[in-house]
Amino acid sequence: MDELLLLARLDQGRPLDRAPVELTELAADAVADTLAIDPDRPLALDHDGPVRVTGDAARLRQVVGNLLANVLDHTPPGTPAAVRVTADGDHALVEVADEGPGMAPEHLARIFQRFYRVDHGHERAAVRGGAGLGLSIVESVVTAHGGDVSARAVPGGGTSFLVRLPLGETG
Repeated sequence: MDELLLLARLDQGRPLDRAPVELTELAADAVADTLAIDPDRPLALDHDGPVRVTGDAARLRQVVGNLLANVLDHTPPGTPAAVRVTADGDHALVEVADEGPGMAPEHLARIFQRFYRVDHGHERAAVRGGAGLGLSIVESVVTAHGGDVSARAVPGGGTSFLVRLPLGETG
């Protein structure tokens, strides 16, 4: 399983690729891929222009992809969502937010744990399945880049994930 191997490597502190990465383009690619899977999903990309970090482009792309996969898996079809990319001080911010059913506090406290799964009973989640590793990978990759990730949710009011990464030298 590639996901377990990635987590094991990150646990061992193995270095990731380090190169300039433009997060707005990366997010745009992730949004386009998500819309190819679910073309009827109201999914917006909001940004203030280029935001650059130093990191592993493939792994950062996986972070955004995993967060968007969660939107597809844990919200009903047609639920609006947005990806926002901004710079704030010396950090890049990537937020993936949906207007779905939200999440109970007991789930929110555990969502970054390996193999933890929240089942909302939506048909797509049952079809796609999942091992409960997607958000663990998000957290591990973001941490390996010197950043952090947080989640907030309101039952009935949606879920938002916020990734904070240090800005690259070219900011």
